[in-house]
Amino acid sequence: GVHVTGTKKRLLPVDGFFRPYQARRQALTYDEIRLTPNYSAVDPGSVDVSTRFSQNVSLNIPIVSAAMDTVTEHQMGIAMAKAGGLGIIHRGLSVPDQAEEVKRVKLHMNGCITRPICVRADESVESILNRRQQKRWRFSSFPVLDTSDHVVGLVTQNDFDFCTNRTLTAQEIMTPFDALIVAAPKTTLQGAYDIMQKASKKILMLIGKDTTLAGMYVWSDVERLVNDSSAIFTVDSDGHLRIGAAIGTGAANLERAAALIEAKCDVLVIDTAHGDSKYVYQTLRDLKRAHPNVDVVVGNVTEPSAVRRLLRAGANGIKVGIGPGSICTTRTISGTGCPQATAVYQCARAARGSGVPVCADGGINHPGDIPIALALGASTVMLGRLLAGTTETPGDLQETPKGQFKLYRGMGSLSAMQESQASRERYRQGSDIRKLVPEGVESVVPYQGDAANVLHRMVGGLRSGMGYTGSATIAKLQRANFYCMSQAGFRESAPHDVLVIDPSSTDRWR
Repeated sequence: GVHVTGTKKRLLPVDGFFRPYQARRQALTYDEIRLTPNYSAVDPGSVDVSTRFSQNVSLNIPIVSAAMDTVTEHQMGIAMAKAGGLGIIHRGLSVPDQAEEVKRVKLHMNGCITRPICVRADESVESILNRRQQKRWRFSSFPVLDTSDHVVGLVTQNDFDFCTNRTLTAQEIMTPFDALIVAAPKTTLQGAYDIMQKASKKILMLIGKDTTLAGMYVWSDVERLVNDSSAIFTVDSDGHLRIGAAIGTGAANLERAAALIEAKCDVLVIDTAHGDSKYVYQTLRDLKRAHPNVDVVVGNVTEPSAVRRLLRAGANGIKVGIGPGSICTTRTISGTGCPQATAVYQCARAARGSGVPVCADGGINHPGDIPIALALGASTVMLGRLLAGTTETPGDLQETPKGQFKLYRGMGSLSAMQESQASRERYRQGSDIRKLVPEGVESVVPYQGDAANVLHRMVGGLRSGMGYTGSATIAKLQRANFYCMSQAGFRESAPHDVLVIDPSSTDRWR
């Protein structure tokens, strides 16, 4: 574990700001504080926003996606790593399925699509196009299989464009197998690039024994990965995208951890509602004994004493936050918790000097909350709701008279607990679904498009905050000071006394 006894903690301006509030046992939220502007020679576009999620996992942006079943599976994991952040695959999956989600992220930089979406030879063009529209698939090339799962051809956008009769089947419009370029299952990215360039073909299918499908390369991905430096991507030493995964406590989760490590997971997160508890420490110690070279982040906590105990037990990162999430009801149900700004500050101060990063999990409602959380001492923030409405989250879009929405629910919501043993374990509840006490709600959030666009706005807000405080790095941002803000000050901080025009809406007056 990390030795913390007697560690000398350098005083920062934020310590003086919080001292009177701590003396009164008064805790603050992000909405109650604002960073103090300072002289700046810093261009927001040139600041360094790199950081660490755990002791050995570095990121290019300080944002991590939450381990929630309506937020992070492989699609979000890929999007987060490509943006420079990190995704944490939720644990409401079977062990094989969670390990497979990890593998799909790790294999993405190979350019190989290991499980291409296929169509049947007798499926109509209309059915295929309707399914593509419903699922919002952005690709239009599909291997065609017969009833025995053998590849018989390929349909592409070109085939659909020139099809005037949508009752025709895939077999009637496809390019037949004999006219395709194919390769062996273990073809490398560079090998695929060479084959496709020579043949001037944009799809290369990997074919196993008896014409079974083993994977597929698409030229746009292959060309980009071969020729693009991808400097911002969060990658491991082999150039593969990084990904984390959540586990629980106990012997079964040690087996889950082993499967995730075998799948090349970069960091494990012991994901519980109360990280300062007996079984968390037991699991952490067992994990560090069995897998000493794998980083383990532990959460969630709010108290400095919990941080010190977790450091001694060997945690490589600490996740802070009990009850600040928009879908969390822990504080109202249990009567416990600490407002998030104070929780982040006091936990980060307890970890100061240890080399172990703190992640501020929950309570981020606006881009400006991110520089505040980092200035309080966090190294990263974890987002749930702000990413939940993006293309990459699990689940289909819901069409309503008020627009398009996606499901977003707390892992402590009744529906999550009823469906998932992992959710019940996270909130230390029994298996009798008739006696559950929810600590979260189920909701919907507006569809926001691709996660990359949301992350661009979030990082833009961070860069702006660093520019106003004259902070070239996150470490320098943590030397900033704060103002406490009243409700009147909060109202003044947002648009007020005007009718806001929404230029993106057909009904601009809202």
